[in-house]
Amino acid sequence: MYICDMYSAAEENYLKALFTLANKKGEVSPNDLSKRLGTKMPTVNSMMKKLAEKKLVHYESYKPLKLTETGQKDAALILRKHRLTEMFLVEKMGFGWENVHEIAEQIEHIKSSIFFDKMDELLGYPKFDPHGSPIPDKNGRINAPEYISLSECNVDDTVKFMAISDSSESFLKFLNSKNMQLGQLFKILSVEKFDGTMNLKFENGTEETLSNIVCEKMLVTRIKKK
Repeated sequence: MYICDMYSAAEENYLKALFTLANKKGEVSPNDLSKRLGTKMPTVNSMMKKLAEKKLVHYESYKPLKLTETGQKDAALILRKHRLTEMFLVEKMGFGWENVHEIAEQIEHIKSSIFFDKMDELLGYPKFDPHGSPIPDKNGRINAPEYISLSECNVDDTVKFMAISDSSESFLKFLNSKNMQLGQLFKILSVEKFDGTMNLKFENGTEETLSNIVCEKMLVTRIKKK
């Protein structure tokens, strides 16, 4: 049993949100947390006091929030359950990557570590979920690769599409409409100076034009030239 299995669904949602919103210093603005969860500030403050009592978060009024070491580990284990579930839904049940988030939001609250460990085994111990996000291991360790956004790349760069920073259904459906999938290689043919629009060429010779908004949400790795 994971320690995080002792928390309520609401507490798990707060821990997961704190983990995913944390900046490089590990800090989260209470206002950003409120917006992410769609809750009012008094409710956020009440929950933070509760989590602080459980030694899961450092909380002081009017200051950024920060998970404790225990809080970070438990939050990562909650995230593990969510991302394993998304992968299982795609790989074993045939769901599209645009349809799995809401289902995983419900399943992640199941209080059974062996259930998720078995899911992990059946999947062959994947390192990433369907959206390219890293899956924490059984000990809450997470190996996050350093990708860059497509918008940071230059003309003549060849890149590999590795992950997305926006897993909303609308964005994923847009990528589907363009037949864009993780693992694809493409070359940047041109970048519009005015608005950052990019023209890309895929391995099969087809070309696609993407807005800067889309390019910012696509995470890639540069392929070194031989």
